[in-house]
Amino acid sequence: MTSTDERTGFPGHSGPALAVRAEGLTRTGPLGPVFGPVDLRIPFGGLAVIQGLAGSGRTSLLLTLGGRMRPSTGRLSVLGRTKPAAIRAVSAIAGFAGIDNISESVTVRDLITEQIRWDATWYLLIRRAGQRELEQVCAPVFGDRPLPKLTEYVSDLGELDNLLLRIAVANTQVPPLLLIDDLEQVREEHDRALLVQHLAALGARQTVIASAVNPLPPHSPAHEFHPIPAGTPTGEVEE
Repeated sequence: MTSTDERTGFPGHSGPALAVRAEGLTRTGPLGPVFGPVDLRIPFGGLAVIQGLAGSGRTSLLLTLGGRMRPSTGRLSVLGRTKPAAIRAVSAIAGFAGIDNISESVTVRDLITEQIRWDATWYLLIRRAGQRELEQVCAPVFGDRPLPKLTEYVSDLGELDNLLLRIAVANTQVPPLLLIDDLEQVREEHDRALLVQHLAALGARQTVIASAVNPLPPHSPAHEFHPIPAGTPTGEVEE
């Protein structure tokens, strides 16, 4: 009988503990290949950035790593789990267009109130969020950056604060795995460098995986991965 290594979820494997291990992972959609084959070894903790050209299937790869998509072929173990439903239970996603967009017509207070009510036991009466709730939800992600005001509309936030708010709302339960798509949605280079620093700080308490088109700057506090061959034609599919 072949034993399964608890650290990887794969039969017969041993070695350093990994948060994510993928072997020959592929995804095929109606238009053809989306990504792969992909091999990944991502350690526990810290920030890992999957870098590849636009259209190379990075978004679909992250959704697969988060249990939101099923791979077409290959093997995947995330925190020792191999079933998509089990992976979803220990992961959160943020920054995915069309999935976790925030309505620009809501205030920060309303957004945080809604998320706290969503997280709470169904029979609890949750009052509108105040400054304490704002700090509880946002401070771990914003760090030393000024928090948005409760009365601000999402539409009034800059790109960096908008994405940090999306991450904070997605990460209220602090699951072991946090996935953030498309660092380039923060277009200003200086702000994007700050974003990487904030994500790296979150890596002290969970494994953070992000995607990017551009290479990270030198001395960036992140591990960079290039799992998708440059120029691979894909028809990226999101489900």
